[in-house]
Amino acid sequence: MILSTASILSTIALSPARAQVSPGPLAKAHADLEGATKCLQCHASGSDSMNLRCRDCHREIDFQVVRGLGLHGQEEKTECSRCHPDHAGRDFELITWKEGSPKQFDHTRTGWGLEGKHASLRCEQCHKAELQVAGVIKLLKRKDPGESWLGLERRCLSCHQDYHQSTLEENCLSCHAPEAWKPASRFDHGTTGYPLTGKHADVKCEKCHLVPGNVSLKNERGEAIPRYKPVAHQECSSCHKDVHAGQLGPKCASCHVTEGFKIVDKNRFDHSKTHFTLVGKHRSVECAKCHDPQRAWGKKPPFKTCDSCHKDVHAGKATLAGQVVDCGSCHDERAFKPSTYTVVRHRESDYPLEGKHQQVACDRCHLKNPVGVPASTLGEARILMRPAYENCRDCHRDLHGGQLVERTDGGACEACHRVQDWKPSTFTSAQHAEIDFSLEGRHAEAECAACHGPTRKDLNPLPGEEVLGKARVALTTVETLCASCHYDPHSGHFAADGPRPIEDGCRGCHGARAFTPSAVDAEVHRRFDYRLDGAHQAVPCVMCHEELKLAPAEIHLLRVEGASRALKFAAEHERCDACHTAPHGDQFERRADRGACDGCHAVDGWKPAARFDHERNAEFSLRGAHLKVPCESCHKLALDPEGRPRVIYRPVPQDCKDCHGKNVPRRGY
Repeated sequence: MILSTASILSTIALSPARAQVSPGPLAKAHADLEGATKCLQCHASGSDSMNLRCRDCHREIDFQVVRGLGLHGQEEKTECSRCHPDHAGRDFELITWKEGSPKQFDHTRTGWGLEGKHASLRCEQCHKAELQVAGVIKLLKRKDPGESWLGLERRCLSCHQDYHQSTLEENCLSCHAPEAWKPASRFDHGTTGYPLTGKHADVKCEKCHLVPGNVSLKNERGEAIPRYKPVAHQECSSCHKDVHAGQLGPKCASCHVTEGFKIVDKNRFDHSKTHFTLVGKHRSVECAKCHDPQRAWGKKPPFKTCDSCHKDVHAGKATLAGQVVDCGSCHDERAFKPSTYTVVRHRESDYPLEGKHQQVACDRCHLKNPVGVPASTLGEARILMRPAYENCRDCHRDLHGGQLVERTDGGACEACHRVQDWKPSTFTSAQHAEIDFSLEGRHAEAECAACHGPTRKDLNPLPGEEVLGKARVALTTVETLCASCHYDPHSGHFAADGPRPIEDGCRGCHGARAFTPSAVDAEVHRRFDYRLDGAHQAVPCVMCHEELKLAPAEIHLLRVEGASRALKFAAEHERCDACHTAPHGDQFERRADRGACDGCHAVDGWKPAARFDHERNAEFSLRGAHLKVPCESCHKLALDPEGRPRVIYRPVPQDCKDCHGKNVPRRGY
């Protein structure tokens, strides 16, 4: 009778008394444990598990459990009796298959599921003695290890022959999949030291790994097999023939790319290792422009001079020191423009660049397609290489409209301007004096444009551009008379054609520093009808010229604002009483000079009457003691008929008694 595992276990006694009853005979493998006294060799007492007793006996199972290997290592906590019940008779196999039979066994329970080709294999194709290489086999007690499910390893090479003969790692699954040996679907050439790119990606493996002369591996039949590692790959010449015969070195990849041998990577190729280093624009030129790609780039092109490849676009007009020069003298590989011909080098030419000329763009003088120059003489560049330069007007227009063409130099620009800057003019005050108008005083401080400029303030407007030229600067039509620019407060009274002309006009009385004060002093006044002598020299002008008492007009050049005053300076000055009040009344009207002041008084001072001589000018001679008598003793202050106080000089008594009384002795005559 065959009992279930549960019924067998329920009848097992846990004490010596109950162990007297056996649930049934043991399987053939455990027959030596038969007998009531041997139960405790397998059955633990109390609630302890039997697993430890099983593992003590079955060392191969303990080996797997301890290492987590196989089915027992994965299900170590499962009771052994669940799969291996006993007491079912001598012919019981001691294995209860959960799935029903070995063929239905779920191999994933072992920790190694069957995938791909492995899933279609029969159990006995793998579980056989010749493949049992694991160390656990040494612990088996079976006489025929081939009857055990143990002893297999997960390593591919434990079952399969090493096709690569130890040239690769043992983990076949890093390249191959269980579904099939070929192709090696898990292999990625990109993870190796030589990723396949370009044309290499299309090459069959055998083309590189089974090359006659490069492999030494053979199978048991003596046939060559591919060698995958190591394979020389550091240089292209390991596989490819050097078509350059070593002239360019062994590194093909420094020029070529895997996309195709005729495709040259200009970023890789180091042209500096040749006799012609590529710089600037040459780096962007297609190789085929200079080299013949059909014959491994053919014969090396000439390169000593630019005209070996490039046409002279200047038609031989590009010369230095009279000699035609190569393009490299004025251009470099970075770009044809701008030229490398510098300002410093221009100084070596017949026309050194100075001042503002150093900042002028080349094409402002070296014109493209200049009018009147035959194109055939310019070359393909159409650039005028030798422009005229003798005179400024070879390049520059006469901005002054021909105003100076009558000069001896024809109005040459450099006479008044310099190349450092057009403004300011170099025309000096000394040169200005040579054109009949010296710059003095305020004139020397004035801006040139104040008189010559197109927007000169408060002056008469200048003619237009058609007369003055584009600069609109008046050079030959500027006024020089003072009254042409400045307000004349004398209303032309002293002008050359006026009623009282003065030599030099305004400048006869005024300076160039300021209009006031006037430059007229006593010395200048001598030129007029009335000389300033004596005390008159200290008299302010306004004392005689009353028009100066009026408020002056606000004057700026030709503009007059407010009421003006007419300064004609027409005061009469024939007699003193024209300015001075006579203090003597009409006492001297009967004199021949009608009592002219200067008959008795001098201009140095009113007192004393320096010109009066009592012996000459009076009827009473002063002699003797009379010489010592003060004037006021005889000439008393009295009121005239109009009631004004005056000193009485005429009439004065002349008899002695008129002054000395009746008792005074008469004179002895």
